[in-house]
Amino acid sequence: MLEFIFLLPILLGGTAMFLPVMLGRGILIVAALLHLQLTVMGWMGTLTPHFPEYFNSSPEGMLVLLVTSFIFLFIAVYAISYMNETEMQSEPIFISCMLMFLGTMSMATLADHPIVLWIAIEATTLVSAPLIFINRSKEALEATWKYVLICSVGIALALLGCFFITLAMDIKDIDAPLTFSSLNAVAGQLDPTWLKAGFIFVMIGFGTKMGLAPMHTWLPDAHSQAPSPASALLSGALLNCAFLGIYKVHTLMYIAGLGAYSSNILIGFGLVSMLVAGIFILNQPDYKRMLAYSSVENMGVIAFGVGIGGIALYGAILHLIHHSLIKSSLFLSAGNILLGFGSRLVNKTGNLARLFPKTFVSFFAGFAGVSGFPPFGIFISELLIIMGAFQAGRFGVMAVFIFCLILVFAGAARIVMRISFASASEEILVEERLFRVLPPYALLLTSIGLCIWMPDSIYEVILNTIKVLGGSFHG
Repeated sequence: MLEFIFLLPILLGGTAMFLPVMLGRGILIVAALLHLQLTVMGWMGTLTPHFPEYFNSSPEGMLVLLVTSFIFLFIAVYAISYMNETEMQSEPIFISCMLMFLGTMSMATLADHPIVLWIAIEATTLVSAPLIFINRSKEALEATWKYVLICSVGIALALLGCFFITLAMDIKDIDAPLTFSSLNAVAGQLDPTWLKAGFIFVMIGFGTKMGLAPMHTWLPDAHSQAPSPASALLSGALLNCAFLGIYKVHTLMYIAGLGAYSSNILIGFGLVSMLVAGIFILNQPDYKRMLAYSSVENMGVIAFGVGIGGIALYGAILHLIHHSLIKSSLFLSAGNILLGFGSRLVNKTGNLARLFPKTFVSFFAGFAGVSGFPPFGIFISELLIIMGAFQAGRFGVMAVFIFCLILVFAGAARIVMRISFASASEEILVEERLFRVLPPYALLLTSIGLCIWMPDSIYEVILNTIKVLGGSFHG
């Protein structure tokens, strides 16, 4: 049963809250392994949905699910060592919420019904909020309330967008199930006015959760206050699930003959997000907030690539995969820096290359990767997006896109160089540990490995994801 993929972590998460800490840690790892196994079985087609009117294994959903499950396994391994060092308060709640967070995100990837997708993404807010507040500081409380309030308002607008899409079907008196699969089949008969209104509200609503500017304001606070394993999940997995909602509705718009309308909106939000991120990264005093603004930028890159279409659409989906791998690695490396120096402030760190050489390698390599340098996958994805914009004759937006990439790189480079090489106190709070070093390395090596050799199954799923929108790639 396909639904086991999200039911398993939700049930184990509910159980872990009432178990001793050590047993809860074991459940976290076992659940991560079982979830990855179930995800692979779903990829192979051996699991079928028990409720096909609500859930389905779409190519884009299965791709996001695989990325989420893969990075969760390494984040879970890291989290065990991280919890040993921090003596975290309410550890059973942390483990429970991490697992339920995985479950609700998995539910979002498998949802074929617009309202079920909305419920799943709203549920991710509720189960991830305690992860942000886990340290119980004043700043964490403020970040949690901002996260819950802004995302709930945004999700409410997304629900209104789903209702408008339903109206687009009802006004034309179309008798079809309310699923994305069925809507795509009758897209040409839907009322275009209500479809356009629905897309605007879905774009703003799910775009809030995706971290697109100017609805991004919750993201830097939440990512900086959450423990590093939770930050890695928020950036590496949650943002993709919100993007999935936008992508499904954009696909519906394209099939209905309104692709140019939704594409221009995606391009606009993408460029604004990149520009805002570039401005706020400059002189950013908090390195975790810097990584959060980098996530805003990269969500903008994905939205821009989807809006451009063609070969850029392939680049956007490739960017989604590699951003999840590299940004998760960066947040885990940032967790090591935070444990070692005891501060998120850039001016209270330094000399990382000598004091924490293993973390320096993963942190600096992650910075190079997320900035678009080879041999990491973001180099390829951004190059394909630029090529796509060039082929489409969108020279103006392409110039703005390249400028924003340079702006973000310039701001982030100053911070990373300061942390890596500037003079600092020789006092070290926590030594490097094997299981806090290996997961970031494994995620970075996966990104490099996918550049050298991409499994045929993943390549085919990417092509199946983009072919509906006219995307293409031959390589």
